[in-house]
Amino acid sequence: GFVNFQGVRTRYFDSYFSRAATAGVRQVVLLAAGLDSRAYRLDWPDSTVVYELDQPCVLDFKRAALAGVRPIAARREVAVDLRDDWPRALLDHGFDPTSPSAWIAEGLLIYLPATAQVQLFAGIDALSAPGSHVAVEESVPMDADAFAAKQEEERAGADSAHGGPFFELIYNEQHEPAAQWFGARGWRADATPLTQYLRAHGRPVPSPESDAGTMTATISLVSAIKG
Repeated sequence: GFVNFQGVRTRYFDSYFSRAATAGVRQVVLLAAGLDSRAYRLDWPDSTVVYELDQPCVLDFKRAALAGVRPIAARREVAVDLRDDWPRALLDHGFDPTSPSAWIAEGLLIYLPATAQVQLFAGIDALSAPGSHVAVEESVPMDADAFAAKQEEERAGADSAHGGPFFELIYNEQHEPAAQWFGARGWRADATPLTQYLRAHGRPVPSPESDAGTMTATISLVSAIKG
């Protein structure tokens, strides 16, 4: 279930970046970039700059792991904790808020409480010129009792489909659906339920009784364009 999920999620965001590049966007921002390799594997137009924001230790590991591999786009590391003043750090690394940009928050929002989610959205909106793009993966909170039961199972040592703790690491919170939040601020937004996207690409939807099914049913992939 999670292999199919990762595959279609990657396809969704790769297609999103292709559309943004075709529209003329040359600034790309990966929030909590982790080991995202898009700066290296996507066919970016000349003059594209990819800003990768993450913790210093994550960027250090990535740099060492990809030593000797040449990125296709110009790649700029922005070593910053997203709980700190990441907009200032991004500006300090050359980001131009007067030019369109394309943003991604993939596999990130579930690790943020609702208040931090809206702060992240506000930072994106404030730095985005008209014609900018944003894409996020988001989850509707699970039933509180079901979520607590999943956490208790993990604490008791039950095996997880994720291969380790998961429910203990995430927040079961959502400030507001991304399409609504951005839509109210001048963005044209579209949300696609993950189950719908799986079916559209010929991938099975996991059983509702499985961990993968429980999570898949809550996830949507959202993209929006400003102005």
